[in-house]
Parts: sequence; C-alpha cells; structure tokens
Amino acid sequence: MSWTLIPSRYAVLALTAFAVASACALLVGLPLAPVGLAAGVVLSVCVAWAGLDLWRSERAWRQSPLRIDRTLPHALALGVQRVLSLTLINEGHRAWQVAVFDEVDPKLEFQGLPQFVSVPAGSRVDIHYTVTPRQRGIVHFGATQVRMQTLGGSFETLRALGQAQSLHVYPNFAAVAGYAWLAGDRRLAQIGIKTYAQRGMGTDFKQLTDYKVGDPIRHIDWKATMRHGRPIVREFQDERDQCVIFLLDCGRRMRADEGTLSADGSHFDQALNALMLMSYVALKDGDEVGAMTFGTAPGQQRHFAPRKGSSTLNALMARLHDIEPDATHSDYLLAAQDLLRVQHKRALVVLLTNFRDEDSAELQPALKLLRARHLVLVASLRERVLREVAEQAIDQPDQAIEVAGAHWFEQARRDAFRRVVGNDALSVDVEPGQLAVALVNRYHAVKRSGLL
Repeated sequence: MSWTLIPSRYAVLALTAFAVASACALLVGLPLAPVGLAAGVVLSVCVAWAGLDLWRSERAWRQSPLRIDRTLPHALALGVQRVLSLTLINEGHRAWQVAVFDEVDPKLEFQGLPQFVSVPAGSRVDIHYTVTPRQRGIVHFGATQVRMQTLGGSFETLRALGQAQSLHVYPNFAAVAGYAWLAGDRRLAQIGIKTYAQRGMGTDFKQLTDYKVGDPIRHIDWKATMRHGRPIVREFQDERDQCVIFLLDCGRRMRADEGTLSADGSHFDQALNALMLMSYVALKDGDEVGAMTFGTAPGQQRHFAPRKGSSTLNALMARLHDIEPDATHSDYLLAAQDLLRVQHKRALVVLLTNFRDEDSAELQPALKLLRARHLVLVASLRERVLREVAEQAIDQPDQAIEVAGAHWFEQARRDAFRRVVGNDALSVDVEPGQLAVALVNRYHAVKRSGLL
C-alpha cells in the first residue's frame, strides 16, 4: 500500500491567514524582531501540531485500515454500459469519511466517480459506478484511490488500495442474442432476415414424416407408405458439414470512421459484429467456421482454422476481439494465395473489405484465383459519410460542390464494384449497419440453392 500526503484546505487557509496577518503587522510599523519571533513561535506550534496530527492519524489507520474489493464481470461488450461495484471493508473500531476514485482505463467512459462515503466501524459499504467501453481489446483497472483527512484536519492522505485488474472488451453480443431469440420464435423478419428453413427443402435427408398437402410427390417414400398404410414423405434439410471462411481486411481501408463514439461503433467494429452474427448462424446450421486476416503489419496476421461446435464462436471472438486495422496496404492477391495454401476443402469465402474504385486491378485477379476452388462472397463496406454528405441540404455554393462530388465518387465506386464482381448476385455493397443482415441473407441463399 502506498500513500501521498497533501496539505488540507484548512491548513492552507490557516497559513495564508497567518502570513497576511504578519505582513499587515509589518505594514503598520511594528518592529521586525517581535513579529518574526511571534511568527516563529506560531509556525513551530503549527508544525508540532501537524506532526502530532499525522502521527495520530497514521496510528488510527493502522489500527482500523480499510480494505477494498472490486467486483468485475468476466468481460465487457463494446458500447454496452455496465455497472461495476467497489466494496469498502472496515474491520476496525473507527469510522472513516473518504472520497473514492477508481483508476479506470482511458478506453472506458465512466460515470459516478469520485464518490464521498462514510464507512462506519465494523461495516461494509458498497458503491457503484458505470463504465462504457469505446474500444475493443484489453482494458486495465489500477488500484483504487481513497482520499481522507487526518484526524486534526491538517492534511489529506491519498492511499492506493486493492490490486490492478484486467478485462477483455469483446464486440457487442447483442446482435447474436437478438438473432437467437428471433430464430427461436420464428420472427426473423424483424431484423430483415428473409430466409427460414422450410419443410422439405434442402438436399440432406432429415427424417420421415406424414404427408401434408403441398409436399412434392417425388418426396414420397413408397416403402414407408406401404408399411404404415398412410402417405409418408422424406423431409430434407440444408446441407451440413460445409465450411465458411472469413477473409477479414485489416488494412487502411478499414480505418474509415475509426474512433467514432456512435452507439454502433466504428465501421470495423460493425464488420466484426457481422462476422460474429454470420458465424453464429453457420455454426447453428452445422457448418464449420474459420477466419483469416490480411492487410496487417508483418507478423500480425491471424488465422483461425475452421471448426464447428458450440465453443467455436467464443474461441473465434477470443482470437479476433482485440484486432484493429493498421495504416497498411491490403494485398488482395497475397491474401488469396495465403488462404489457398491452408484451405483445401471447398468453402464459402466471405471477403470483408472496404472497396474503392482504384482497387479493381488488385481485387479482380484475387477473386479469379479464389473462385477457381471456392465460392466467394465479396462484402464491401460503403462509407456512411458519403451518404450523409450527399443528402445534406444545399444552402451555400460550396455545399453544392460537396454534394456533387459525393455523388460522383459513389457512382464511380459502384460502377467499379460491378465490373469487379461481374454478375455475382452474392456480393454485397452496403453500409456497415446493414452488413450483418445482408450476410445472413446471402448465407441462407447459398444453403437453399446448394451452391457449395
């Protein structure tokens, strides 16, 4: 435990008043010697009193020290407010009046600190404050700072209690939780998901069931029908045991809108949210999910080998939750070559990037290489600032130029994107807030059509 000594407000006021009184005595003509002697005596008494006060207070603290326990969740979600608790424990026989401030990581916004509380003897006092993460990764909490006056009021002591702790900040899981609830109640249209597995669709056999009006005649199982004496049909489901690979761009293009304090986070944050939601859907349908990053600094590339199971989503997020886009160039062709070296089984490759028209020459050969073995879905983030500029009211000539420039840039980008992806109906070019729903809809379309 460490502590810092600070003169109290009362001590500073008292010394200021004493200095002013001494100066006034000299100004009115009193001799210097008596004034100096009186000042020395008073100052000596004050120093003695301050020393005695500090000794008594430190002795009282050692007899009745405060302890502190910080209660933290297992993890935090980006942009989601959480309540944290601090418990002040006084096992001694003396009450304390303290101001409490927790050392919160700069990546967290907080409310409710500092707090001024009274901790009676032999008691526990809980205080609460809220934090809101504004950046993914690891956040640190230092020691808790407790500030109190000495018994005589001559000083304030600042003590550091407790231990430093760390937490992981993950992408917001609200989208996955909402999807799970909607999927369970068959209300997917509420978030824009158009597709839902229908009876008899797909190519993998699921089960035998009674015939219902509208079932295809070709699905009737005649042996089972004769055995049961009533029409029995084969019910199919979408193919399982397929593979979905995310190729996540972490280069400078994905730094668009970086550092935003919006509730949805930056463009890259929303790309991770979309990746997480589609991963959940694919894993729920029995497919494997993997990921690979590109466009990072040398040695910072991350690879998550495809696998299935209920624990895969947590493992994938643990692998990617703290990654941030770098100010580096994204080499699409090199990323395609790296993926082909490690992924031999045919897969749905979801390329998450922020396409610009000048990227056409690099992206086109990469797509050609990937499509030779895999089914490729290009998902491009359309920067929302372009829409905001294009839709602004025109009140000044300069604004007209800005609006025209935004429309021209967006049109050039859209034309280039169509030239690169060709007639590929799977590819999407949407704003980040629409990406998650668009990806899930495309995934369902792939499963229904049996393209893999």
